[in-house]
Amino acid sequence: MTLDDLVARARALASGPGRAVLGITGSPGAGKSTLAEALLGELGPGVAHVPMDGFHLADVALTALGRRDAKGAPDTFDVGGYVALLRRLRADGEDVIYAPAFERDLEQPLAGAIAVPRAARLVLTEGNYLLLDSGGWAQVRPLLDEVWFCAPDEGLRLARLTARHVAFGKDPDHAVSWVASVDAPNAELVDATRGRADLVVPAAVLDTITPR
Repeated sequence: MTLDDLVARARALASGPGRAVLGITGSPGAGKSTLAEALLGELGPGVAHVPMDGFHLADVALTALGRRDAKGAPDTFDVGGYVALLRRLRADGEDVIYAPAFERDLEQPLAGAIAVPRAARLVLTEGNYLLLDSGGWAQVRPLLDEVWFCAPDEGLRLARLTARHVAFGKDPDHAVSWVASVDAPNAELVDATRGRADLVVPAAVLDTITPR
């Protein structure tokens, strides 16, 4: 398997009569966004990217729920909003659909930041819980044509995840603690969904992709 193979498989999905939605999943720090960006770069026009992270609950909502210290867990997302967006994308009946993004510098969702035009015949959506079969998340998988699971080297994933937390404002000790106490349980939950993926993208392929 190579990146070219993945590009060809994604292009085949986009060749059907209706809009296709390809899900990319994996644990935190697995390289989902990097793979999605690589596919976008290779596939060119007619492809849109709508990350699940835009449906993070804002900190003000998490604080009200007493869940700010668990940010990133399944119940800290607006899964109903995400499902509703996927249904709109699949219906393919609007000239443009606006989706939220997640602003990493602010660590907050940003409404209406991503425009998906009717010309987009393939939508890439990536996030941790696309294959979760509990609660509202169980409604996600039927709305996706395929789901690919990113399986990187575990040591590299943890190092990359810790560095990302530091880059976006946590001090190194706090970042290490967050990865161990918050991200690790989420990663275990995600890893348990691996068997439901249509394709597992191994470390050997992920390591060839350079972040843009």
